[in-house]
Amino acid sequence: MASSPRASTLLIFLFVIVSSIASFSSATEAAEKEHVLTLDHSNFSEVVSKHKFIVVEFFAPWCGHCKNLAPEYEKAASVLSSHDPPVALAKVDANAEENKPLAEQFEIQGFPTIKILKNGGELVQDYKGHREADGIVEYLKKQVGPASFEIKTAEDAGSLIDEKKVFVVGIFPTLSGEEFENFTILADKLRSDYDFGHTTKAELLPRGESSVTTPTVRLLKPFDELVVDFQKFDVDALEKFIVDSSIPLVTLFDQSPTNQPFLVKYFESPNAKAMLFLDFSHELIDGFKSKYTEVAGLYKGEGLNFLLGDLKASQAALQYFGLKEDQSPVLVVQNNNGLKFINSNVEIDQLAPWLKDYVDGKVKPFVKSEPIPETNDEPVKVVVADSLKDMVLDSKKNILLEFYAPWCGHCKKLAPILDEVAVSFENDAGVVIAKFDGSNNDITSDLFEVQGYPALYFKTSSGKVVPYEGNRTKEDIVDFIQKHREDGEETIQATTTSTTESGKDEL
Repeated sequence: MASSPRASTLLIFLFVIVSSIASFSSATEAAEKEHVLTLDHSNFSEVVSKHKFIVVEFFAPWCGHCKNLAPEYEKAASVLSSHDPPVALAKVDANAEENKPLAEQFEIQGFPTIKILKNGGELVQDYKGHREADGIVEYLKKQVGPASFEIKTAEDAGSLIDEKKVFVVGIFPTLSGEEFENFTILADKLRSDYDFGHTTKAELLPRGESSVTTPTVRLLKPFDELVVDFQKFDVDALEKFIVDSSIPLVTLFDQSPTNQPFLVKYFESPNAKAMLFLDFSHELIDGFKSKYTEVAGLYKGEGLNFLLGDLKASQAALQYFGLKEDQSPVLVVQNNNGLKFINSNVEIDQLAPWLKDYVDGKVKPFVKSEPIPETNDEPVKVVVADSLKDMVLDSKKNILLEFYAPWCGHCKKLAPILDEVAVSFENDAGVVIAKFDGSNNDITSDLFEVQGYPALYFKTSSGKVVPYEGNRTKEDIVDFIQKHREDGEETIQATTTSTTESGKDEL
């Protein structure tokens, strides 16, 4: 699946598979070559409970990205089976009806989703590595190694600490006690996102106070104040400190690869996001940077993160927000509910007062919407942001709504199938098949959690919303609609009227 239009992106991998297996290879021989364990509802708990570390892919048979991942996942499983200690890779068909409780348990929103389960399943983490065999192997080897490395010498510090990356180091009088235990717990939890080390000798570190006598967590980073210390060892507070401090006061969105890791952290942050997009060759760029950084400092720690984006690097972002270059400099805020607030052609002296108005609730949200179609007589009806409430949310009909993007290959494959489904319900006034272009319209309802395209939701006549996760065939979709539809009195009357009128036309 593609990435969520609200959040972060999901890389799409394309593999060319060439098979030279002889035709006389037996099914038994093929099975012996499979290193990925197949799990389902009947054996999942038993198998997971036997492993201190196991990786599980949740997939759907119809998912193209899952098919692309499969050979790479198998190659990685083969390599990791001989690792010391061996690393087990498994898979679950999350689309199978009997396995859907597992998918719900692990909050699977899209396919493929890979989870790391530790200590018999007691600890669950998201897999955040690459999806080709070498990348999977490299990532998982790091996951089964120590979460934090001890720094005993200056050489250890030099080899572990990358001056261009964020490094988290715990400084302790002795490597024991509650503080050290909590640091170790957090290092294991966040090892996918940060590099960790620990030491009893602060003087070995390249920056910061060397005469540390109490347990301290130190962040070494290549931006802002370069080093920052924290001495509260509550795990939640410590995690918040690391996450917040590892994002620059103003994150740069440009074409430099060194800024990419910080961009990822910026967009993964749960905080609201302020984004200023302008041409970095603008004659007033220095003034904008200075004032914007000053304003960002005013809101530090207030749940609002700041980004400064160059137009050349930010075309996709502009397209997502429905903006054009001639609107820059443009200031955008997106809050935690996905609502957007936009100030086009903003001037330097307007940055601070406009953001204050936003914080004070005086700025109205911006909703991106295509025009409501003047005619809407195709079998699959067109819904836009401005018509979502009337056509879907307030409708008393049963509605299958597809969220799609024009560039999405899977959406293009699904389109003729939905046309067939819509035609099959042409004479049923109680059912509507509709589509919503999520790349050109904002989704203004929390009822639809669109994590990728295409996403199908079914809203019953009484307002219940059910995601469709079955096979993408006409027959399966029709069966799903018939199974979940609700025919209230209004729907029955509409159907009866439609049938009667149809009969009169024939006469």
